[in-house]
Amino acid sequence: MKDYRLFLIDLDGTIYRGKETIESGVRFVKRLDEAGLDYLFLTNNTTRTPQMVADKLAGHGVKTDVSKIYTPSMATASYILEKDAKRPIGVYIIGQIGLWKEILDRPEFYYDEENPDYVIVGMDTDLTYHKLMVATRCIHRGAVFIGTNSDQNLPVGKELRPGNGSICAALEVASGQKPLFIGKPEAIIVNRALDLAGVRAEEALIVGDNYPTDIMAGINSGVDTLLTLTGVTQKADLAGLTPPTYLVNDLDEFSL
Repeated sequence: MKDYRLFLIDLDGTIYRGKETIESGVRFVKRLDEAGLDYLFLTNNTTRTPQMVADKLAGHGVKTDVSKIYTPSMATASYILEKDAKRPIGVYIIGQIGLWKEILDRPEFYYDEENPDYVIVGMDTDLTYHKLMVATRCIHRGAVFIGTNSDQNLPVGKELRPGNGSICAALEVASGQKPLFIGKPEAIIVNRALDLAGVRAEEALIVGDNYPTDIMAGINSGVDTLLTLTGVTQKADLAGLTPPTYLVNDLDEFSL
C-alpha cells in the first residue's frame, strides 16, 4: 500500500448496511485510528446533519465527531460561496434537515421561492407536486439548478427506492435544464474534501462499496480507490469496467 495521508470512507455498504453493522468496516476505522492515519467519512446522504451522521456511526461502534464528516450539503454550500460573489444569495431548497440546516444556517444564504439564484435539490421523502412546481418555475426564471447527488436509487433492504437523481430527472424534464451535480461520483465533492484536509489527490484513497458512486468518484478526481464487496457492487459487476486500485471481499483484507 502507498503511504496515503487521507482515507475518504463511504458509509452505507461500507461501515453499515441499513441497521446492520459491517464489522470489518468498523475494525478498519479503528485500525486507522490506531495507526494515526487521517480520514473523512464521505457520504452522499443529505438527509442527516453531520451530528446525526456521527450519532448513527456511534450506534455502530464508531466514535467520531462532526469534523470527520463531509456531505454533499457541505460541499454544495462551499462550492456556491466560492463561485458566487453575490451576498446574500437566494436559494430554493428541496430536501430534508441535513440540507436545510447546512445551507440556511449560513448568513450568506436566504430562502426565496420567487426569484432565487439557485435551486438546490436533495433527497426528500416528503416530495410534493407543489415543490416540483416551485422549483421548475424558479429554474425557468434563471435560477442555477444544483443536484446534491445523482443517485437514481437508494437500496433499502431488498428493494431499490427512488433516489435524488430521480427527483432531479423529473425537474430536468420539466425545466429543460440539466442540474450541476455535487456529490459522488462527481469530482466536486472529492476536491472539496481534499482541500478541507489539505491533501493532494495522489495522497488520498477512496474506500467504498458502490462502483458507480464511490469508485467512479475516485476515477473522476484522480484518487486511488478501494472497493469492498460488502455492499452494492459485486465482482461480476466489474466486467469491462476500469478496475479499482484495490479490491477486497471485506476491509479486514486490506493491510495498512
